[in-house]
Amino acid sequence: MFQKYDVIVVGGGHAGCEAAVAAANMGSKVMLVTMNMQTIAQMSCNPAMGGVAKGQIVREIDALCGYSGIVTDHTMIQFRMLNRSKGPAMWSPRAQSDRMLFAAKWRLMLEENDRIDFWQEMVTGIIVKDGRVCGVRTGLGIEIPAKSVILTNGTFLNGLIHIGEKQFGGGRAGERAATGITEQLVKLGFESGRMKTGTPPRVDGRSLDWDRMEVQPGDEEAGRFSYTETPRLKKQRPCHITYTNPEVHEILKGGFDDSPLFNGRIRGMGPRYCPSIEDKIDRFSDRDRHQLFVEPEGWNTVEVYVNGFSSSLAENVQYEAMRKIPGFENVKMFRPGYAIEYDFFQPTQLKPNLETRLVDNLFFAGQINGTTGYEEAASQGLIAGINAHLTINEKDPFVLKRSEAYIGVLIDDLVNKGTKEPYRMFTSRAEFRILLRQDNADVRLTPLAAKLGLAGSVERMETLSAKLDQINTIENYLRTHSVDYLTINSYLASINSAPLKQKVKLDRVLSRPHVSLTAICEVLPEVWDYLNRFSLETFNQAEINVKYAGYIEKEKELVNKMNRLEDLKLPQGIKYDAINALSAEAREKLTELRPITLGQASRISGVSPADISVLLVHIGR
Repeated sequence: MFQKYDVIVVGGGHAGCEAAVAAANMGSKVMLVTMNMQTIAQMSCNPAMGGVAKGQIVREIDALCGYSGIVTDHTMIQFRMLNRSKGPAMWSPRAQSDRMLFAAKWRLMLEENDRIDFWQEMVTGIIVKDGRVCGVRTGLGIEIPAKSVILTNGTFLNGLIHIGEKQFGGGRAGERAATGITEQLVKLGFESGRMKTGTPPRVDGRSLDWDRMEVQPGDEEAGRFSYTETPRLKKQRPCHITYTNPEVHEILKGGFDDSPLFNGRIRGMGPRYCPSIEDKIDRFSDRDRHQLFVEPEGWNTVEVYVNGFSSSLAENVQYEAMRKIPGFENVKMFRPGYAIEYDFFQPTQLKPNLETRLVDNLFFAGQINGTTGYEEAASQGLIAGINAHLTINEKDPFVLKRSEAYIGVLIDDLVNKGTKEPYRMFTSRAEFRILLRQDNADVRLTPLAAKLGLAGSVERMETLSAKLDQINTIENYLRTHSVDYLTINSYLASINSAPLKQKVKLDRVLSRPHVSLTAICEVLPEVWDYLNRFSLETFNQAEINVKYAGYIEKEKELVNKMNRLEDLKLPQGIKYDAINALSAEAREKLTELRPITLGQASRISGVSPADISVLLVHIGR
């Protein structure tokens, strides 16, 4: 019935979609198997993409020819650049999306790819022969053969939904859980665990008093995620902000006795950085209010997402508490919030290319690896799709370094450290934030995409080359053009910066704190006359490169030092348990995880700097 596919992707969420297009755009014939064709690329939680560190990931996905940024640009209803008041390493793009358009656009782009086929059914197991995956088995007993398989099951593996005292199987509201895969993988020797996540109630926007809330508009000039010529947003829908209060908290506390979070029915660990409203009230009992973001679900719907009010309390408790929130006095609820428990597999069981250590050509991506968030899932799917294609074609794996991308940090953390709670990316997890900015993802990663031969990378390289030429032209101008100190001193005085006493180059002025290139252009018309012919993107990136040149060079020096360890290969046959000078924990962890390089070994929990020194001696360095 089925041909033998190069890659089978199990699951049609964000990880599965990116995995399918990545493998297909590398040249593989792909089968995407999903339980419901109508929920491909469904935004199960909030209707938004990006945010702190997550926005950087979306831009990295785009730079590697993934589709998440393109889909977001086509379907967003609001755009904001977060953390503008901080340095450029912290700037993070975020877009509010139209939930229905987002899923529709993703499906359309998948269906436009002739190398991707689809099958709607539950996968109940994988087919393994001689330690290698060779297909999947469905609920109907159909076997689909393949050279490799990528599991992107999201929250569906033995998913269990909790609302107050009620609990029922499901991978998402209104959809059944997936069974069979966990049990088989455990029999094969994989270590599984349970995690939980949650989602807030959805409400009727017609029942809200918007005048009682703070308006949160988008940026005056909307940006975009993709480095391609996607459409720019001309009009935007505002979000709103409101707050809980002590009366809301008291009502919610009244439901704690029946809460699955507090009475022990939920066994899985929840996300530390996106807790439920009941968890926030319990953990931060000294606070008398918590911020809520009231977010529209799209252009043509009255459905509203109450961001910050995630809950697994009984539906009547959620409803009564919401009615005490300013603006929600007459709220009508479309459906209550709920918590969901699901199976995941400790990611230390993966190689750095996301292939499993126990079964060859089997890859895991997304929440099955213990992560949370669309962006984290999509990036893993992209890398798994690329590497599935490379593996079956006997090519070297594609592994991003921590100094090359947030995606590299994410996967390195997962495979070397594992996780005990849903892993979420933050800028603080990256050692080289000034290098891994959202504005330069194409500079960092598109050349790598071109080397891989990803579809579309040739055109992207042409665009990147033209962009770099413009940036270099601007930088050269700033470093060679002198400014008259008499003209600029009034501006410097207005920002409490020391006056100049002689002519200096523009880059010297720009390197001062609180000085911006936009302000210089306003003071010096001849500078604006020269620079206004360049795009805003190249203008901003050239400014960052010049203004933070010292910091950028320091980080590059640190990267070079780290790479001396990072690129030092460890013999794969090394017998760690025979190296007595290693600590007992290091021997155990190194034997279990088999790091490829010394850099990887240095980041394994329990491996000390002394252990690294021992390894250096052992391999003759």
